[in-house]
Amino acid sequence: MARPKSEYKRNAILLGATQVFAERGLGAATLAISSAAGVAEGTLFTYFRTKDELVNALYREIKLELADAMMSGFPRKKNIRTRLQHIWDGYVNWGLANPEQRKVLALLQVSDILTKESRAAGGAPFVEIETMGREAIEQRVVRDGLSMEFIGKALGALAEVTMEFMTLHPKAVDQYRTSGFAMFWAGIARK
Repeated sequence: MARPKSEYKRNAILLGATQVFAERGLGAATLAISSAAGVAEGTLFTYFRTKDELVNALYREIKLELADAMMSGFPRKKNIRTRLQHIWDGYVNWGLANPEQRKVLALLQVSDILTKESRAAGGAPFVEIETMGREAIEQRVVRDGLSMEFIGKALGALAEVTMEFMTLHPKAVDQYRTSGFAMFWAGIARK
């Protein structure tokens, strides 16, 4: 009878993969990942049949953690600006606290290793954000002609710049978080 899988070892492998991918990229060897996780390489393949399966599992885990950070305490009954600021704050705070995960997520999002199923699973926790965005467009809260995709990409790009400056200037974290959101809002809001 096979021994039951350990959640501790699975999590150690995911953490090891995060560390190694952040340092070496997605092409890093599974031996490096298993070493970082403190397990034998064969153990890695007990939990994840292939490296691609590991990559897809890691993507889903990171997206779930990010969604939790962004949606925890979400002010559903507040106006769109307040809800967007909550999402913004959650995202930049998560990114600042998790630089390796943020870097790996950026690599994973442009990777052709991710399956359609993993991309769908990674997007599922963000449905409420998409609904809010469509609501903002329908209610004409945002400028004419802006799509959800454009708004999302603009938020992501400006958040990345904001996180970079928050990292470089730790004494001005609050200032950059607030200023970054103000710039984002000024760029998308109807005047």
